[in-house]
Amino acid sequence: MDLEVMKEYMPLYREAFFLTMKIGWIGILGAVIIGFAAAVVRLLKIPVLHRILGAYIELFRNTPLLVQLFFLYFGLPKLGLSISAPFCGALGLMLLGGAYMAETFRSGFEAIPVLQTETARALGMSKFQTTVHVLLPEALSVSMPGFTANMIFLLKETSVFSAISLMDLMFTAKDLIGLYFRTVECLTLLVVFYLFLLLPVSILGSIVERRVRYAEFGA
Repeated sequence: MDLEVMKEYMPLYREAFFLTMKIGWIGILGAVIIGFAAAVVRLLKIPVLHRILGAYIELFRNTPLLVQLFFLYFGLPKLGLSISAPFCGALGLMLLGGAYMAETFRSGFEAIPVLQTETARALGMSKFQTTVHVLLPEALSVSMPGFTANMIFLLKETSVFSAISLMDLMFTAKDLIGLYFRTVECLTLLVVFYLFLLLPVSILGSIVERRVRYAEFGA
């Protein structure tokens, strides 16, 4: 392993790292918004929309992100809708992550005993107050392990962005290996930068999970 070669490649990986992180977190933010809205709609069982969202969740949870990106990046231009590679990557993560987040949030809401709602209403709380002060905090508490796992999953899925010629970490590693055949150095840098990307999320998620737990769900 040549450390000088790794030092030479470092700026390229650093640039790819920030691009990957930017698109990844934009995608996660969009996924959280879509997932939460979809979970609420499905719990309320709003006619028609409930079934449409159910179909969306099944479609995106049961197809690979790579196929979804190909459809967005190569298929939409056939319909007259051309999008850039960064936007395609973020949109793909939003749609895929939204499907997973929706089920995570829905399971969190459904895990709360009905007695909690009945008690809050008996104490004179309105539906809005019950939702905001009783149901939502507990639902988020229950959902935290799945929520953290989904974030890590989505950040790892950025590795397929290279298929749409996006200069992410994986594309950079493959490109350098193809040009200079420094496989060990390139893959080592790839692992290190993915650890920089994912390890803080895993650690922070574990800390938050321990802090938001309620007595009923664990110490």
